[in-house]
Amino acid sequence: MEDFMNTATHIQEKKENLREGFFGKFGGAYVPEVLKPILDELAEAYKTIVPTKEFQEEFRYYLKHYAGRPSPLYFAERLTEYCGGAKIYLKREDLNHTGAHKINHTIGEALLAKKMGKKKLIAETGAGQHGVATATVAARFGFDCDIYMGAVDVKKQAPNVLRMKLLGANVIEVNEGAATLKEAVDAALNAFVQNHEDVFYALGSAVGPHPYPSMVRDFQKIVGEEAEKQILEHEGRLPDYLIACVGGGSNAIGLFNQFLDYKEVNIIGVEPLGKGEKLGEHAATLNFGEEGIMHGFNSIMLKDEKGNPAPVYSIASGLDYPSVGPQHAFLKETGRAKYVAVTDREAIDALRILSEVEGIIPALESSHAIAYTIKFAKTLPKDKIIIVNLSGRGDKDLDTIFEILNLQV
Repeated sequence: MEDFMNTATHIQEKKENLREGFFGKFGGAYVPEVLKPILDELAEAYKTIVPTKEFQEEFRYYLKHYAGRPSPLYFAERLTEYCGGAKIYLKREDLNHTGAHKINHTIGEALLAKKMGKKKLIAETGAGQHGVATATVAARFGFDCDIYMGAVDVKKQAPNVLRMKLLGANVIEVNEGAATLKEAVDAALNAFVQNHEDVFYALGSAVGPHPYPSMVRDFQKIVGEEAEKQILEHEGRLPDYLIACVGGGSNAIGLFNQFLDYKEVNIIGVEPLGKGEKLGEHAATLNFGEEGIMHGFNSIMLKDEKGNPAPVYSIASGLDYPSVGPQHAFLKETGRAKYVAVTDREAIDALRILSEVEGIIPALESSHAIAYTIKFAKTLPKDKIIIVNLSGRGDKDLDTIFEILNLQV
């Protein structure tokens, strides 16, 4: 079959493929012919099943009684004092069942798969949080489950690999290319095409061909809906700033979506600058990328000298992806959101600070958002309010952190 990483094959279709699933010029479904009817089936199910009262009631039931929603909006008083500027609130997605925001959309994906009569869930994973969440809902709803994971990430995220296996999932190690998230997506997409009649691909972020970016956003928008109600209860007004880490962008769009029409709320996404600005040493797509098609959607991506997806790096396995969700590309192009980047070192320091100051150990992905918040809050007056999406907890990263910080057991 055709290579999903080919950025040129379907470029001429852009002007003709003006169906649903676009955010300005970004998005769409630029895929091989064999995949089009499969995605059309999924798009039809998303459009007709997900909006129904029956589906929404079941979805909300499991969010509340299984995932543990609503997640708290916590005033980080000591972190606020540490920074000496704006008030900082943390949206505690780390307290969800499985320890991250990923459980939100995997519940939605599993329920939709059930309605469609599918027998198996497959997924890609980088940091392992989406893999764990997919394995969890597969166990709960009685699906077989295959999780594709790059060999590099299998080693880095061993605790999550063990969790997936304990939950009954088959973890398939991907050794091609850089053996990280991009290659895991390639492998999962190929498996999806080959076994689509009984398989539902539970994509792990707001990326991919239509309808995935919209569908994942709609399953994640509960984060922002709750945050709006909670900040009004806490402060009696909307926040001045929203901050979230961005790899593919599911946790960020989950928070941002509810506030897009409130022009007084400033939106900031934080990308991984890794070791620095040299190509191959970061994954700051929106800061250094250009328009391109990858994995079936048009967005901003990092390219090498031949125009192919560039190698990427981040200490946070969930952020090392060479493209970004098309809605984020649109938000940047229109100026509705700003995207910045922080280094590995800044993220590690932020993880340590939040742990010591608030007793909360964040995931390395979330630590990127915390790192920028610490710098930014110091520059703001004390009457300003920031909401940070704490997208996951840091249990999975302890081996990495202990080695870097030279901590003794």
